[in-house]
Amino acid sequence: MHLLLLAIAPILAISTYIYFQDKHEKEPLGLLIKSFLLGAFVSVLIVLVLYLITGRFIPITDKFSVWQQFIQAFIVVALSEEFSKYVIVKYYAQPKKDFNEPYDGIMYAVMVSMGFACTENIMYVLDGGTEVAILRAFTAVPAHATFGILMGYFMGKAKFSNNRIKLNLAGLGLATLFHGAYDFFLFINFIPGIYIGAFISLIIGLILSRKAIKRHQRDSNFNNTK
Repeated sequence: MHLLLLAIAPILAISTYIYFQDKHEKEPLGLLIKSFLLGAFVSVLIVLVLYLITGRFIPITDKFSVWQQFIQAFIVVALSEEFSKYVIVKYYAQPKKDFNEPYDGIMYAVMVSMGFACTENIMYVLDGGTEVAILRAFTAVPAHATFGILMGYFMGKAKFSNNRIKLNLAGLGLATLFHGAYDFFLFINFIPGIYIGAFISLIIGLILSRKAIKRHQRDSNFNNTK
């Protein structure tokens, strides 16, 4: 039971933090919970299907090949996972009438991402134990949150723009870029010390995420101080 709690705790902490950053009009809890559950189950199912497809057509035959690990990180893993979240935000959350300010893009994308991260984290922690739980609480889980924020920033802008397709795809692309970079530096662990690149990409993602949150708080349709 304690491992399950350790797996879920950082998910709840980040979700709560992002919820309270919605300064002007908080989203209905029912929609947020549904978004979380869609991320936890539907997104994971989509990823499994995409893994089967990409794994069949892009086989990794040499784990010591930088190029093959690049493809594994950016295409097989990052694009598959971020696309699975993107689909849910675009077709479930974005059309909702309660999605009525740019920050809502961040809110819903993070909830979907945290749902996905919850399922993933439980699997890793139950298998790896307390050390894995602590490590992932400060690495993989916040990484998924930053991918969600970066995607949601652009999807929030897209809802109120005439360039919706372009902005939506920009969100998907940026989330995939940071996710791929994070994984890539971990996958090429046969190069000593290269894993530092993953932490650098995470730090950059966190900095950009903080700026994205503040910008959408400032640009809210309900911000009377603009």
